[in-house]
Amino acid sequence: MADTEQSRRRVQSIEVGFRVLRVLRMAEGPLPLREIAARASMPPSKVHLYLVSFVRENMAYQDIQNGHYGLGSFAIQLGLAAIRQLDVVGLAADTLTELRDKTDCAIYLSLWGDRGPCIVAKADGTLQGAFLIRLGYMLPVTTTATGLVFLAHLPPVEAERALNAQAAYDATRSNAPTPSKEELAESAEKIRRDGYSTTAGMLNRNFAAIAAPIFDHSGKIAATITLLGPTDFMNRARLKEFGKMLLVATQSVSERMGALPVPAGKPGKA
Repeated sequence: MADTEQSRRRVQSIEVGFRVLRVLRMAEGPLPLREIAARASMPPSKVHLYLVSFVRENMAYQDIQNGHYGLGSFAIQLGLAAIRQLDVVGLAADTLTELRDKTDCAIYLSLWGDRGPCIVAKADGTLQGAFLIRLGYMLPVTTTATGLVFLAHLPPVEAERALNAQAAYDATRSNAPTPSKEELAESAEKIRRDGYSTTAGMLNRNFAAIAAPIFDHSGKIAATITLLGPTDFMNRARLKEFGKMLLVATQSVSERMGALPVPAGKPGKA
């Protein structure tokens, strides 16, 4: 019994210590002891004990000039090791099946390839009928929810390159829809504001899609998750409900990829 209680105390001690580390992680630079204590809602004397141990283990360091504390070399090494081990496909796998089970819709994970978004993982839904999209399929950039999400978050040079490639391809198809630059700019602004994109009847006239981004530790878009369902099923209420559900899911994967949590009150990443 004593061993169990002691183990519980040790675990609790680690959890309390992480409150201090989270303050250092969120700070823009080294902080004084009292500021760390205030942000962690802990007494300065207690915070100091943790900081002494963290400094000893290089999880934190103390500036000899002003006595402020910041993250140490081992914290940096730990973060880099976590980044090396990241695998967005593996991290998102359970999320795809969970979303499929909650919505009965098909769920797709796409990465950005040399010619646009490419589907790399999927969870087929019961509502998609005979409309199946295969792994490896390259999605149009300007006429799919997935492509529009990537365009909204890619660096401008890369987005422009993708638009030029799409325009060249569309020129070979007489009935290809061609959104104007103004329409695409408005779409990108809305996606960044809302956090996700919706389209209806674009890839297939009988289906609607919702897509949201996954970000990596540097804040760059790493992938998208897209939900696809019949247009008669995806009414306005479901689009709103599933959009919020998708945002929660992609933000969770983003945090596991090392992205900072989205502040409360902000639906997506600006």
